[in-house]
Amino acid sequence: MPSYTLCADDFALSRGISETIADLAERRCINAVSCMASLPGWTEDAALIAPLAVPESGVQIGLHLVLSDELPLTRLSLQDSRGRLPSPDRMMALSYLGKLDAIELADEIDAQIVAFIERIGRPPDFVDAHQHVHVHPGVRALVIAATRRHAPHAWIRNPADALRSMAQRPFAGKALGSAFHALGLRRQIARAGLSTNVGFGGHYDFRGGYEQLLPRFFAASGPRHLVMCHPGAGHLAGDAIADARIAEAAVLRRQPLQARLQSWGIDHTP
Repeated sequence: MPSYTLCADDFALSRGISETIADLAERRCINAVSCMASLPGWTEDAALIAPLAVPESGVQIGLHLVLSDELPLTRLSLQDSRGRLPSPDRMMALSYLGKLDAIELADEIDAQIVAFIERIGRPPDFVDAHQHVHVHPGVRALVIAATRRHAPHAWIRNPADALRSMAQRPFAGKALGSAFHALGLRRQIARAGLSTNVGFGGHYDFRGGYEQLLPRFFAASGPRHLVMCHPGAGHLAGDAIADARIAEAAVLRRQPLQARLQSWGIDHTP
């Protein structure tokens, strides 16, 4: 992966989000896209970014596994009366209590990877999960194993960082929470022969000030630093961060990532 990766999450959550992310990727304002291949919009939206799924584009296309809140591709006993998966907090609790069905989850993860490959034409460059459900103990081993089978050259997102680095960025408390749940993840990924980011930023409360926050997400960066973002357009029903998505997109669209990093005095290796 590049030394600095700015990844837009939630591609295919809505057409407006997908179009916004695709436009930012084409403009090179971001250099990674994380796709929700289990959602209904994926079938059509994938065409927006499929042309970028070549090495010379400089844009990585990855899989944003959906293991909470939404409708899964397969049948799981965890689904509620509407067919939806539990909330991320409930998934976390079930994971720590050892009450997740590993066979069911493994089948769902496989199905989402296959859905990605069918539309993009190749395995994902990286794998992570919506709301970082992939870091929990009952899930992480399944994600690592599936990545080894389907995408052995992909890297897996680790939403953790060194304490001293997190302390130099905004919203350190949120970052610490992610790091706590990801304890040991980097070692497990390495033992599986896979790679991961080293350095992670992007935590904030989605309440504004994104233009001032963005450069701070790159402070005290690791050697393979990853920053998440959530640009979008419009107001999707039930989307609590819709306004923040619009604001992020406006900020990100102003400048390509390479020029932005140079303006901050950061030497970027594409």
